[in-house]
Amino acid sequence: MAEREFTGRHALMVFVGAFGVIIGVNLWLAYSAVSTFPGLEVANSYVASQEFDNRRAAQEALGWSVDVRHSGGLMIMAISDSQGAPVRVAAMDATIGRATERKDDVTPAFEFDGVAYTAPVELRPGKWDLRLKAKAADGTDFIQRLVFYVNG
Repeated sequence: MAEREFTGRHALMVFVGAFGVIIGVNLWLAYSAVSTFPGLEVANSYVASQEFDNRRAAQEALGWSVDVRHSGGLMIMAISDSQGAPVRVAAMDATIGRATERKDDVTPAFEFDGVAYTAPVELRPGKWDLRLKAKAADGTDFIQRLVFYVNG
């Protein structure tokens, strides 16, 4: 059997093919990143940065801590004050979702049972975020993102 010679044409095809794969994968990754980006967080970052310390100090003065867990199709969120007593908030907006995309986001209808806030929510196994915006009785905003895991 005759040996085939590796020519400049073959080298060019290997070179173009390898870089074609690299460029194609990079374009696909860039498209995936841009198409799943959730969007703008704040309208004006400078103004938000100037107000950040004041909002943080007011929130820390509340002394609240939040514990979240998901068990048997039920989302349980316990908010407690600095003495460990349950807190009933004046208003709440809570969204459960993934950190990287918004397609799985749900906004549960939490009900206060005297100890914690509960809501029926079916979640697939994995890492989830609870994005909580609550308002204290005195009007102080409490904003926190809590990470929790659902076991399969």
